[in-house]
Amino acid sequence: MDLVIGPLDLSAHVDEALAVQAVAFGLGPDEVAVRRQIVLRHMTYPGARALGATADGSLVGFVYGMPNDRTHWWSTVVEPYLRAQDNDHWLDDSFVITELHVHPAYQNRGLGRSLITTITDDAAEPRSILSAIDTESPARALYRSLGYQDLARQVLFPSAPKPYAVMGAPLPLLRR
Repeated sequence: MDLVIGPLDLSAHVDEALAVQAVAFGLGPDEVAVRRQIVLRHMTYPGARALGATADGSLVGFVYGMPNDRTHWWSTVVEPYLRAQDNDHWLDDSFVITELHVHPAYQNRGLGRSLITTITDDAAEPRSILSAIDTESPARALYRSLGYQDLARQVLFPSAPKPYAVMGAPLPLLRR
């Protein structure tokens, strides 16, 4: 099997990417439809970029992100939680990992690690931030192994059924 990581025109491959996210994150068709519009909007933001992981030509994982902007919806939601922990400065000069998903059949092969380290290697910002479901999980363990630390926990997003943690790490990410 030939696994390749490289630039991804996410706008052109949004449906393939969301199919991976739907399986990896357990999304239904209605949620996929909402996220499709969000992804397409995000890809118009300055500095937004994406990478894909392909296996024999099929997309099996992706990551995308952008320089953070305090006026973006995500920042406006997490800012009070970060401020309460005296961590709201992390919203400035940070590259946000917006989504990172690997199809379950391809997890535990280092694809997530390669995707996130590769996309942040090109970031001009000195640090990276992201949010993840606030539970102990393989994703949170991966982020910690890369140097991400909890900046705020029990962050509630409108319509999200579970609380999230906001995590941050200096760039470049740790290599292990």
